[in-house]
Amino acid sequence: MLNWANQFGIFCFLDNNGYHFEAPAFECLLAVGCKHNLKANAGNAFDQLKTFGRQNNGQWLFGHFGYDLKNETEYLHSENFDGIRFPDMHFFVPEFVLKLNREQLTIYTESGAAEIFKAVNETHTAMVSKNDKPFVIESRISKTDYIDRVKKLQAHMLRGDCYEINFCQEFFAMDAGINPVAVYKKLSAISPNPFAALYKLDDKYCIGASPERYIKKAGNRIFSQPIKGTAKRNLSDHVADERNRWHLVNSSKEKSEHVMVVDLVRNDLSRICKEGTVKVEELFGIYSFPQVHQMISTIGGETAEGLHWVDIIKATFPMGSMTGAPKKKVMELIEAYEQTKRGVYSGAIGFVSPQSNFDFNVVIRSIVYNSSNKYLSFQAGSAITYYSEAEAEYNECLLKAQAIKEALM
Repeated sequence: MLNWANQFGIFCFLDNNGYHFEAPAFECLLAVGCKHNLKANAGNAFDQLKTFGRQNNGQWLFGHFGYDLKNETEYLHSENFDGIRFPDMHFFVPEFVLKLNREQLTIYTESGAAEIFKAVNETHTAMVSKNDKPFVIESRISKTDYIDRVKKLQAHMLRGDCYEINFCQEFFAMDAGINPVAVYKKLSAISPNPFAALYKLDDKYCIGASPERYIKKAGNRIFSQPIKGTAKRNLSDHVADERNRWHLVNSSKEKSEHVMVVDLVRNDLSRICKEGTVKVEELFGIYSFPQVHQMISTIGGETAEGLHWVDIIKATFPMGSMTGAPKKKVMELIEAYEQTKRGVYSGAIGFVSPQSNFDFNVVIRSIVYNSSNKYLSFQAGSAITYYSEAEAEYNECLLKAQAIKEALM
């Protein structure tokens, strides 16, 4: 399916990798080709999307929200370096949608489903796994510089400017020739996660192994599942692995950081939900993935009557787990202390169904790649509070980046 899709200029592949935290509508979903699309940068992007959605009502829509749409929702700006150059927003109406579950493949198309099935089956399945030539992965911020910046952010906290901030750093490579499909397959094998995505927009790719859901709408129910709190897995030693898990369960520091994000999400959802319906359905849930244990909560509510689906996104974006509290102030600090524009990283990729339901991930644990200029980038971050230890936060970033580095070897 992916090799067949890669001949098209635009496609979006979403895979739950067999995680069934809820009754799945699909195992994987592939949108291929483009009948109509919208590319927009912050300014009036959400209004453009609402118009685009109405013009294509009853159609599948796939695409992304870039982090820098914050410039529209909170009247901010972005001046940092951007080597990838995704637009802030892109959505498309696909020519074909392939939905695969354990028992069947469903092909949504205006005509020729049999021909598509035949073409997919006849596509050569071999994938080149080696890179065109070796390349070096560099850090945009040195360890010393990272620690210094964390201490400066903590000085802001001491002054009362903020309480928690998601601070990220970039790892990058120049002149990197990769096969994005092969890298995605390798990353999924090393680190299978429930919100994985392979997304292509012309010469730009996002190769993702995200464990986090940003927001889902099903009928009039909406819910978000922020992650905050990480512990290393030790698959070779069950006792040590369980010890790490219980340390996360009982960590007052991790719980304190997590509650701040939960409160932020509750506040965001209250803007677009019926009064009294926003509930924390699960608090401090611990979920285990191949590289890490994660602390995840579920916050849900019932959407207000007559609300357009775009309004729901605009009211809650960017997600609290990738910003901090208070949201606007920390986004100003992120711009000042990070050195790379986040772009699609810490934004969202997903779909809107013909019934106006939707599901979007959080773009983390992801590689972004521009095949024209051969610039490759991935970012990693952690929640900084006044009580954080800068070196431990640096090491957490390295832990989160580990699977990506392995996939690029």
